[in-house]
Amino acid sequence: MKTNTNIQYLEKLISEGEHVHQDFKFAISDARKIAKSLSAFANTEGGRLLVGVKDNGKIAGVRSEEEIYMIEAAANLYCRPEVQLDTHIYHVEGKDVLEVQVNESRQKPIYALDEENHPWAYVRIKDENILANPIHLNIWKHDRTEKDVVMTYTQREQQVLTILQQHAPLTLGQCSRLTHMNRKQISRLLADFIRFGLVEQLFMEHTFYFQLKDSE
Repeated sequence: MKTNTNIQYLEKLISEGEHVHQDFKFAISDARKIAKSLSAFANTEGGRLLVGVKDNGKIAGVRSEEEIYMIEAAANLYCRPEVQLDTHIYHVEGKDVLEVQVNESRQKPIYALDEENHPWAYVRIKDENILANPIHLNIWKHDRTEKDVVMTYTQREQQVLTILQQHAPLTLGQCSRLTHMNRKQISRLLADFIRFGLVEQLFMEHTFYFQLKDSE
């Protein structure tokens, strides 16, 4: 772990507040909860945790070395596959702030294990860690296994695009009902459309919606 004396840099980070690439943690008491944050950053665009900083940006300091160990446990024991971290300690007014940098993974998804060791993947949206949906999982699966995207365009695909044009934004369940496809089928199609740039996901009121990319 590196010690950083650039206090101005830390102050600049804190002044940004929490956002898609940054999360404040007043204290670390549960490694599994931290694994969710690591999963979300690794599955999105990367980001950092600032441990020892309150939600309002006030520096509280890291309380004990045990918190640092729990960060490492979250990355090594409760993330699948393991997450590589880059950590720095800042000494500010007699207090320590831990910066934990997480890079975007090249092999998504990164899963976080819950209390029953069940794997869940998360994504980072604004300043929240959100459970990934079947669309994310399909996109990641294709990204891992396919270099070139090949998609057939039949009446079924046209039906989905027409319904989105007429009724969007729609939830995954609404897309399934209106197209008379099961969730697995419509999830694969929507994932393909997103990869082709025809459809986009929106996250509103804690729900994912889908609409044509050029929709207003």
